[in-house]
Amino acid sequence: MEVEKEIQREYNPFHPNYERWEKARNLSDERAMFVESLLSSKLNLEELTILDVGAGEGSTSKILSRKNLVISLEPKSERIKKIPKEDSLQPIMADSSGLPFKSSVFSIIILQDVIEHLNITEKLIKDLNYLLKENGTIYLSTPNRISLVNIISDPHWGMPLLCLFKREQIRKYFLKYFRKSDYYRDDIAELLSLKDVIHLFSKIFSINICTKFSVDYLLSGGKGLVWSKFHLWLVKFVNDLGLGKMIKSIANNEVGIINKFFTPTFYLILKKK
Repeated sequence: MEVEKEIQREYNPFHPNYERWEKARNLSDERAMFVESLLSSKLNLEELTILDVGAGEGSTSKILSRKNLVISLEPKSERIKKIPKEDSLQPIMADSSGLPFKSSVFSIIILQDVIEHLNITEKLIKDLNYLLKENGTIYLSTPNRISLVNIISDPHWGMPLLCLFKREQIRKYFLKYFRKSDYYRDDIAELLSLKDVIHLFSKIFSINICTKFSVDYLLSGGKGLVWSKFHLWLVKFVNDLGLGKMIKSIANNEVGIINKFFTPTFYLILKKK
């Protein structure tokens, strides 16, 4: 029942987050093309079996299913209805707490802007590893908890500092007073730092940061990576001042100051060890 209430909130034009969510939906195809582009730069993206966890309305699943078999996992009924069932695209209504598959099934698992909404446990990490074939890959995108950009304006709520809070702190100190309709949501975003990501995944996966690829894509006119007013303004500001070339030269794929404290969203390729 709570999931259905959440769906009603997402499509309610009077909800404070409606404009943000609507922009995200409208840019979903562009975001999907970015995922395909990034994966294609690392892999031969053909004739693979792919699991898309938290597939939403299925834009990324549909793009990837043109040359691959994609299983779209989505817990919300209104979203799953929007994903067409085809020979190469199989939507399943389920969530990450009980992945209904046998071992070593998938070449790629997609975790696109979803892991921050999950209860991340050691079991979940092991389950993801269990489902991947030998040398399998996880595509992971997630906002950076301690990015200066996100501290100024949280990517989910558009408020300063909220990205630093834990899920229950957001519920207790923000939602209780300012967004009461969202108080009982069970998927409140709790962001991760780069240190958190490394701690969670590095024992089982090698971690490849793809910041340079994403910055080049975004500042060269690529769409779908940002949709909040602040983030859109920031990209326009950079381009209007002619700072794109400088920022592209600074962007890198190292575990250092830029990615720890400035990169707003991590785009990562995790390879099974």
